[in-house]
Amino acid sequence: MVASPVPARVAGKAFLLIPHRGEGLDEAALPGDYRKVLAIVRAADGPVQVRTVGEELGLEAAVRGKLEPLRAKMTKLADRGWLHKRPDGRFTARR
Repeated sequence: MVASPVPARVAGKAFLLIPHRGEGLDEAALPGDYRKVLAIVRAADGPVQVRTVGEELGLEAAVRGKLEPLRAKMTKLADRGWLHKRPDGRFTARR
């Protein structure tokens, strides 16, 4: 069972912090760090691992715990339709 995203409330208005792709929104609707991740995946020649994106962002890729927050962001982007998560755990950009 997949839980539906819970909207945040700001000034009494509800909205998703990471909106679903295809709601008439472009990537400018994403927070800056998510746009950077999306740009790195799009610039890749093929599917990328979280470690590769982490290295591009300057994270300590050798320390597994440093990559887990990035993995969560990339999974969230995949859940919202911005990225595709392959069965092998790598990510590709949706076209």
